[in-house]
Amino acid sequence: MRLLATLALTALLLPLAAHAGDPHSYAQPDKVVVTHLDLDLHMDFAHRQLHGDATLTLHWKDPKAKDLVLDTSDLKIASVKAVADDGRTRPLAFTLAKPQKDMGRKLTIVAPGHPGMVRIAYATSPDAGGLQWLPPAQTADKKHPFMFSQSESVYARSWIPLQDSPAIRFTYDAHITAPENIRVLMSAPNDPNHPLDGDFRFEQTHPIPSYLMAIAAGDIAVHTTGPRSAVYAEPSVVAKAAHEFEDTEKMIDTAESLYGPYRWGRYDILVLPPSFPYGGMENPNMTFATPTVLVGDKSLVSLVAHELAHSWSGNLVTAAAWRDIWLNEGFTTYVQGRITEALYGKRQADEEVLLSARALEKSIGHMPPNSQKLAPDPRGVGADDSLSDVAYDKGSWFLRTLERRFGREHFDAYLKGYFDHFAWHSITTEQMLAYLKPHLIDKYPGKMSWAEVKQWVYGTGIPKDAQLPDSPRFDAIDKERAAFLAGTLPAANLDAKDWNTQEWMYFLDRLPDAPPLDKIKALDAAWHLTGTPNAEIGMRWYIHAIAAGDKSVWPAAAEHMTRIGRLYLTLPLYRAFAKTPAGLAFARKVYAKARAGYHPLTQEAVERLFARAVQRTAH
Repeated sequence: MRLLATLALTALLLPLAAHAGDPHSYAQPDKVVVTHLDLDLHMDFAHRQLHGDATLTLHWKDPKAKDLVLDTSDLKIASVKAVADDGRTRPLAFTLAKPQKDMGRKLTIVAPGHPGMVRIAYATSPDAGGLQWLPPAQTADKKHPFMFSQSESVYARSWIPLQDSPAIRFTYDAHITAPENIRVLMSAPNDPNHPLDGDFRFEQTHPIPSYLMAIAAGDIAVHTTGPRSAVYAEPSVVAKAAHEFEDTEKMIDTAESLYGPYRWGRYDILVLPPSFPYGGMENPNMTFATPTVLVGDKSLVSLVAHELAHSWSGNLVTAAAWRDIWLNEGFTTYVQGRITEALYGKRQADEEVLLSARALEKSIGHMPPNSQKLAPDPRGVGADDSLSDVAYDKGSWFLRTLERRFGREHFDAYLKGYFDHFAWHSITTEQMLAYLKPHLIDKYPGKMSWAEVKQWVYGTGIPKDAQLPDSPRFDAIDKERAAFLAGTLPAANLDAKDWNTQEWMYFLDRLPDAPPLDKIKALDAAWHLTGTPNAEIGMRWYIHAIAAGDKSVWPAAAEHMTRIGRLYLTLPLYRAFAKTPAGLAFARKVYAKARAGYHPLTQEAVERLFARAVQRTAH
């Protein structure tokens, strides 16, 4: 295969332990690989579970293999059967091992004769880590229940028995039954005109990894935004969402002009209830998005640019292991910036680059050395821990460095070729580098040394010669912030009337960690930051006000924490409160009220933070 021909060059790279298997999966893809999944599930809102069958099509690679090993988590397995070509079935023996932390339970199926298909009858747990079931009261319109999945990184196994590793790609079909008047959506082409008759069918003809399996259902309306795009959301939200995302078709056109055709057919966006734990999730054909980006001025629509960019970097070309996740997120953050620049101008794109880069500069030195690497050495951490700012922001910084050294024209041609070459494959960092060397580094000699490349990928920190764009607006804000803190510029005289979201974020990000209380009071009096509907600004404002000791903001901070379940916008407030005994006690009370509306991932993160705070107090 042409893909494998590049591996001869890996001898030029730093030595690294071979990826014999995914440390976050029980699967044994060297013995057998799932090539297709057929789901037939019923959605039971009353019992908060999915139940039905998963039929796996198998490609046996090892003639001596005796078992099929799958990943599961909290699944109730009723039966396992081999399915013959004529449809006849025979029972297969199986065992479920004891659960392991962050891994779930290994399902071992005895498979004599290497059946081509295996059918598993099962039901999910009401507490499945990858599913959230919301009662009507926790939705925007409060009429019908809602459910949605979040499979990344290793939570697909909590609602489907499968090989839950990004190295394994498969196609799928699904038949989902649900109550009438409920719309069901999946990570496959969705029909905006589908009747709400409780019977839905989906077909994903492109091979995807398990973490891109997605499902959602609820009282969901549709608003078309283009010939191949639409916005889905609760009825009271859909018009606002459609206005915010009305440039979606332009984004698709822009990305295609840079990196080749959009290969997935439709690109739709589902705006979820506020409990969604992430900003967005790049599920193929159906991005899941947080409502916190709906601020009315399109200042946060780069999130859509990011999730769309995943249609090339991540969904088309996928990291083969969570250790390599920068191949998804670093590349996507770079492409996001190019889309933002093309549609909204270089100023906004540069400001977003600077915001993330400055935040990384501040945080990377506090990370363990191995966590500072784009491609870390083998380590005993959970899959979720790989999704750090290093993967996103150091990764995109490296690609911007390549663009600057080789020129945009040459780098664009390289990147387009990279997507074409590895399309529909999952690859490692070493495979990416083995393609980079002949197709960019050696092709244009003298631009960048291989030692510099290895320093970016395998080195700690940020290379000293890493450059950032200039931003006159940010430079002016730096001067105003300094004068304000020095007492020579009153808060009311800040030239902030026309600051956009990114500029307020930058001003707040670079305040002292614990600003003087009088400065916080003056800022609030002049600019009324407490109670802001803009969650990006609110998160930054509240953590500084809490650190300054301004208890007057606590009720508004609690409202923010209760209303928003997005980890990035909520966890920093819990962290700020947890630094003092009084704050920790207040945060616990807020959490007791908010917990039921949080996704299981958010619950886990907050409870882990509380446990660490108690440990610190004990010592």
